[in-house]
Amino acid sequence: MKRLLFLLWAVVPALLFAQYPLETYTELPDFTPVDRAAWDRQPEGLLAAWASVDVRYPKNDVPDVRPSRKALALSGWKGEKLNAQLVLWSRDGQADIRLEASDLQGPGGAVIPSERVETHFVRYVMTDEFGQSGCGHRPDKTQFDSLLVADVLDFADSFRLEARTVCPVWMTVKVPQDVAQGVYKGTVRVWCGDTEQAALPFSVRVGRRTLPEPSEWSFHLDLWQNPYAVARYYGTPLWSEAHFEAMRPLMKALADAGQKVITASIMHKPWNGQTYDYFDSMITWMKKYDGTWEFRYDVFDAWVEFMMSLGIDRQINCYSMVPWSLSFQYFDQKTNRMQVLHSQPGEKEYDEVWTALLTDFARHLKEKGWFDKTCIAMDERPLPAMKQVLSLIRRADKDFKLSLAGLYYEEIEPDMYDYCLSPDQHMPLSVIERRRAEQKVSTYYTCCTDSRPNTFTFSPPAEAAWIGLYAARLHMDGYLRWAYNSWVEYPLQDSRFITWAGGDTYLVYPGFRSSIRFERLIEGIQQYEKVALLRAEYEKNGNRAGLKKLDRLVESFDLEKLKAGAEAGSAVRRAEEQLNRL
Repeated sequence: MKRLLFLLWAVVPALLFAQYPLETYTELPDFTPVDRAAWDRQPEGLLAAWASVDVRYPKNDVPDVRPSRKALALSGWKGEKLNAQLVLWSRDGQADIRLEASDLQGPGGAVIPSERVETHFVRYVMTDEFGQSGCGHRPDKTQFDSLLVADVLDFADSFRLEARTVCPVWMTVKVPQDVAQGVYKGTVRVWCGDTEQAALPFSVRVGRRTLPEPSEWSFHLDLWQNPYAVARYYGTPLWSEAHFEAMRPLMKALADAGQKVITASIMHKPWNGQTYDYFDSMITWMKKYDGTWEFRYDVFDAWVEFMMSLGIDRQINCYSMVPWSLSFQYFDQKTNRMQVLHSQPGEKEYDEVWTALLTDFARHLKEKGWFDKTCIAMDERPLPAMKQVLSLIRRADKDFKLSLAGLYYEEIEPDMYDYCLSPDQHMPLSVIERRRAEQKVSTYYTCCTDSRPNTFTFSPPAEAAWIGLYAARLHMDGYLRWAYNSWVEYPLQDSRFITWAGGDTYLVYPGFRSSIRFERLIEGIQQYEKVALLRAEYEKNGNRAGLKKLDRLVESFDLEKLKAGAEAGSAVRRAEEQLNRL
């Protein structure tokens, strides 16, 4: 029976979806058994209750919560975005469900307006499992346990709830920076048509401290963007006005999360086309009739200017001088065709073309005023190749900045402006502090190899928040994830891919639709920012007791304990409670 369900889940997407949905869409069917007796014990009508942000509530199971008028209590700093979740369920189904949040009334007539409260119906997407490894090809989806999980934050104004099903609702409260300290009370009302079905009270305790705007956060967030996936999904010509407009809400949301880095591909398929929509070159390579090289930057310039206009303007990472396949596509004037050069660092052809490109690229970047923001970036490359590339780059322009995500190589660490390590690699604290004094960036990343913590669609939601607090424990500057929006074919319905575990290739959905994973990731970044601000304050004031409290707080985020089965949610909750009291 189980294998039959897997087979159904494997073929249904191709049968249901002939085009890529945007405004509305149909979820994949849930073939898991329904406990009809449990549903029959539920009262008639629509039921609603506050729930845990740490739980992905199954679609067909009666949720383990009780309808109650007990108020939900949230707390945070001024300027913080707070998360909450409620669940709706019905044994007989309901149509035209809507939610309405009131203003939050505070001390002395102060108000957090209802516009600062957002509610999103949570939709279900198909996922699989980590298995023996989250990496590697998995073309046969029946070999992995698959199920529907709650993750997509939809933007629909109303929702139809089928009989014997659950609909979670994600709520965010964006606390204004200029609001008065104190407790604010409000209500979320649930309607079916013109009839109010439930009223859920909640409160927000606003502390005396203030988070800065995301653009001013110190956390170095580097989620790699894929503009090519957007063009395919939206059906727009690459780099057309329609393409840029389709990307605008997606990339604006990334800027609002504090993103610092623009991802630029400067050669064809830097990662050997590992995503459903491969990365092409944003620089045009042309070998002229006389054998010299010419490079054009029209696409690169348009992409960078677009991202900077949205506020992502701290850094430009250009991939990659050492691609996985060591092949380089270019247009050849002599043959009037696209050709491919197969070469590697140290070989004559490689050195010639990259010396020509880097020399000309440096000139262009300096003309645009972008040279100091730009890194020649590589990921997971071996030390011998890195040493050869370093030498070549320095010959082309000694002032180029470099970025590497991968293993820790003490020998070349001083040459890396932006150095990102896997979680099991360790950069000495003295090196991190020296690098920070030199205004260099030190971060860590997770990828398909990491069972925990991670942001797969089946990962416990709290792990996304855990990630930011673990960066604080490491005293690192931030976090990298290789795929913000490298969508699979039908990302709204099925997060599984022929390679890697479900959800590994993207954090947000077409629309723009956010996700539980992305919102929790931002939550963890905010906690990192609190730690950084408090640490700076305590160091300035000589508050040793405060610094010891912070050290104890972040030390509780232990990677080995998490991998051994420790629950991420409790650690995150304890940390947030303590930070709100300091």
